[in-house]
Amino acid sequence: MKHTKISEVIEGSIAEEVGIEAGDCLLKINGQFIQDVFDYRFLSAEEKVLIEILKTDGNTIEVDIEKDQWEDIGVCFEKPLLDGERSCRNKCIFCFIDQLPHGMRESLYYKDDDIRLSFLFGNYITMTNMNPKELKRIVRYRMSPVNISVHTTNPELRIFMLGNRFARNIIKDMKFLKDSGIIINTQIVLCKGVNDGTELDRTLEDLTELIPGLNSISVVPVGLTRFREELPYLEAFDKTSALSVIHQVEEWQRLFVNKTGSRRVYLSDEWYLMSDIKLPGYEQYEDFPQIENGVGMAAAFTREFQDALLSEEKREVQRTVSIATGTLAYSIILKLAKQAENHFKGLNILVYPIENCFFGNTVTVTGLITGGDLKTQLLGKPLGNKLLLSASMFKSGTELFLDDMKVSDLERCFKTRIQKVENEGAKFCGALIT
Repeated sequence: MKHTKISEVIEGSIAEEVGIEAGDCLLKINGQFIQDVFDYRFLSAEEKVLIEILKTDGNTIEVDIEKDQWEDIGVCFEKPLLDGERSCRNKCIFCFIDQLPHGMRESLYYKDDDIRLSFLFGNYITMTNMNPKELKRIVRYRMSPVNISVHTTNPELRIFMLGNRFARNIIKDMKFLKDSGIIINTQIVLCKGVNDGTELDRTLEDLTELIPGLNSISVVPVGLTRFREELPYLEAFDKTSALSVIHQVEEWQRLFVNKTGSRRVYLSDEWYLMSDIKLPGYEQYEDFPQIENGVGMAAAFTREFQDALLSEEKREVQRTVSIATGTLAYSIILKLAKQAENHFKGLNILVYPIENCFFGNTVTVTGLITGGDLKTQLLGKPLGNKLLLSASMFKSGTELFLDDMKVSDLERCFKTRIQKVENEGAKFCGALIT
């Protein structure tokens, strides 16, 4: 019952009208117990619902409600899922969380592997903790699309990579979802010498069987920190090996285009940036199905920035602004900064690439930069009127860096205002001139 406790009743809602209050517990809808938020949404969608409520005084009441179909009754719960999140049972050889040092905030060490979070927030799941009943539940509630971490379709190799003997039937389970009308997005974390080369070809070949239910595939390089003691040896991709992956996947893109009219498989931006070759054009990412996975993020950001820049009148802006970014995105940010300086007379932009000393120099993305590295590498450098930092560096909804340093700590140290900017090109452009 504690999982169905109502934390808030929306003012003016149906729930308020029928006497449901914060602190009450939702027991049943139409005679069925509520397991999680999907039970609630599915069962409460009908025009006529019978709701059983446990009141705060211990009495149980039943409420008949007539409403429009899909109209929400207006209650909020203590937990978004109503019950607990499902944690990951795997011991992946490439797991980034296993490569975190000791002593960081506790929430960083939690591994989720929950189909409901995949549907609600776009998280990727391995499906290793799901049984046939739960697969059927996905279909019943139309949890589509589903985002699945595949990595390899070779059953024995997948067992090894995920460290889980229940990892072998990924294609069988995905076929069931596809045949039931569920749309699937997939990702492959590529590990050099493990699931690349011929194994990658095998995986992409097997995934073609899921078309048209297969919406997209992303291929991302394994992320390695300096904290890999007692973990399996993995080698980072370099410029030469990254180029090989690009050529291999581009060949598959041509095959998919000829067969389906869509590229289907996409490379994350890191491959092109570490290879020092031109990123694909904006149109080549089609509808950007995997932008949250770092696929086409640079192209979208650049287009948004340039469109925003062109919408601004050329004028004089007498100010100096600094930007700190990861080494991977440095060349892109520097190029956009030069365009802004050419557009606005008097605007001076200082761009600083920050090496990741905390996690190790193989970690190059902006979102994993810590406050400590910013402090060490920017102290004493000119920062101008303000320092712009990507919102991806911070814990969601806060101004805390990964190492729990606060923005206010850096502002006192630098004696410069710090502005957190969302990862949108237009907002970045606006932050330079306001």
